[in-house]
Amino acid sequence: MGPRPTGERRTAILGAAAGLFAERGYRGVSIDDLGRAVGTTGPALYRHFPGKQALLGEVLVDISDRLARQGRELVAEAASADGALEALLRGHIAFALDEPSLITVHDRELGNLTEPDRRRVRRLQRGYVEEWVGVLAELRPGASPTVLRAAVHAVFGLLNSTPHSRGELPRPHMAELLLSMGRAALTSPDAAPPAV
Repeated sequence: MGPRPTGERRTAILGAAAGLFAERGYRGVSIDDLGRAVGTTGPALYRHFPGKQALLGEVLVDISDRLARQGRELVAEAASADGALEALLRGHIAFALDEPSLITVHDRELGNLTEPDRRRVRRLQRGYVEEWVGVLAELRPGASPTVLRAAVHAVFGLLNSTPHSRGELPRPHMAELLLSMGRAALTSPDAAPPAV
């Protein structure tokens, strides 16, 4: 196997793979399909990736890493917790609206990763969630980390529903709708616990 592709070539390969995996499923895509999608042969991809499973791993590790890095940078650059929450929401919304195939691939194909890749994805995702939890802890100091973590995961469910929920709404309208809904869900007071 040769060196991993970098820059635009890598982006093109990962984007084509995500699109095909989302459209046909991991098992419905051959290495030849992947090669054709980026203007080469399937066997030529073996110079960069040991196989289709490694390429799937690269797709999901890459997006998990990008979101985790983006989350850290947005929080570090924000002047306040409220500004950090706004930036995190806008960043995740842009991902959800612009790269819906990655959401579909993650939802359907995580089980097809090797165990090391699955662990890497989960570790990166935990770090990303904790960036959100840290911001929310400043905005809602009385809330437990467990509640805040559950709220973040619930809002990810909302934001990541865009491959199914966007419908006919123009992108800017959907982005603002998701922003207001996400902010409301994360900053609303906790519901009272049920009576025992």
